[in-house]
Amino acid sequence: MAADALIDTGAILALLDRTDRWHGVCVDTFQQLRLPLVTSEAVLAELFHLVGDSRHEMETAWKFIRSGAIRLAAIEDSELPEIQSLMSRYWDRPMDFADATLVYLARREGLSTVFTVDRADFDTYRIQGRKRFRIFPPTRP
Repeated sequence: MAADALIDTGAILALLDRTDRWHGVCVDTFQQLRLPLVTSEAVLAELFHLVGDSRHEMETAWKFIRSGAIRLAAIEDSELPEIQSLMSRYWDRPMDFADATLVYLARREGLSTVFTVDRADFDTYRIQGRKRFRIFPPTRP
């Protein structure tokens, strides 16, 4: 099943947390995007770290992940040097591992749309060093 966009940790958290200031705009955006959205294991690790010790939030996150809304794109050991290179290139930002995996997957999967609340970073990142991301949601809450 082909995907049209990537999804970042903050967008997932905003979708799941009704008290998040980004919740409304992210729900509206989510309804406009074609599913599934692509993400990485690093994004899921970050998600579950940020969900913390709340059993309810953990179960809500699992329900969303298993709903079919997300396709997990595996990254092989042989691809890690390219992710390391991205993190080195954006050292001044700095680029975290989860973001690096998404920028890498954008190139590998031929995607340029990202669903994120982290506009500042994804405005800076480039796909293959040149192409800008199309960022959703397009506006801030």
